[in-house]
Amino acid sequence: MPIPANQERTTPPGSVALLLALPALLFALITWQVVADGPLVRLDERLSRVLVNPDRCSELLADLGNVQVAVPVLAVALGYVALRHRRAGVDRWWPPVAAGALLMALGPALVVPLKELTDRPGTPVVPPGTGYYPSGHTATAVVAYGSATLLLLPWLRTALARRTLIALCVAAVLGASYGLVRRGYHWPLDVAGSWCLCSVLLTSLWLFVRAVATPGRSQPPSP
Repeated sequence: MPIPANQERTTPPGSVALLLALPALLFALITWQVVADGPLVRLDERLSRVLVNPDRCSELLADLGNVQVAVPVLAVALGYVALRHRRAGVDRWWPPVAAGALLMALGPALVVPLKELTDRPGTPVVPPGTGYYPSGHTATAVVAYGSATLLLLPWLRTALARRTLIALCVAAVLGASYGLVRRGYHWPLDVAGSWCLCSVLLTSLWLFVRAVATPGRSQPPSP
C-alpha cells in the first residue's frame, strides 16, 4: 500500500551530505594518486599482480559490465517502472524514468574525459595503451544495475523481495568488478574510482526521485 507523504521517513541532511561527500572525497584522493603516480598506485600495482589470473570465468563476469548486457537490464526496469506508475495513476510518472535514462547517458560523459585527463596505462595483460582510469565497464554496471534497483525497490511489496533485489544488484556489480580485475582488464583502483564516482550519481538519483514524488494521488510505496 502507498504510504502517505506525511508519514514517510525523512533522511537527516547530515546523512545526505555524507552520502555525497565521502565518495566524492575518496574519488578525488584516488584520482590524485593516479595522476601523481603516488604510493597508492604502487600498492595498487602490487595487488593487481597478486589478483590477475585470466580465465573464462573472470571474462564472463567482466561481461556483466558490457553495455550490451547492463543497459538492456536497465531498459526493462525503466519500462516496468513507467508502466506501474501509469497503472497506479501517479501524476508525475515520467521524471524517475527519465532520470534513470539520463544517468546512464551521463556516465560515459563523465568517464571519457576523466580517462583522457588521467591517461593511465593498462595492466601488463592488456595491449599497450592508456585511458584505463576510471573503469568504464564498472561505471556501466554500477549505474545500470544500481539505477534499476533504486527505481524498482518502491514497487516491491515484501522485505524479502527488496532484499533479494539488492543482493542481486550487489552480486552483479561485485561480479563485474572482480572479473575486470581478475581478467586484468583494469587495475583495482580503476574499479574503486568508478565505485566512488557512481555512488555520487546514484545518491543524486535517489534524492531526485524522492524530491519529485508528489503527495495526493497514488504514489509508489517507500521502501
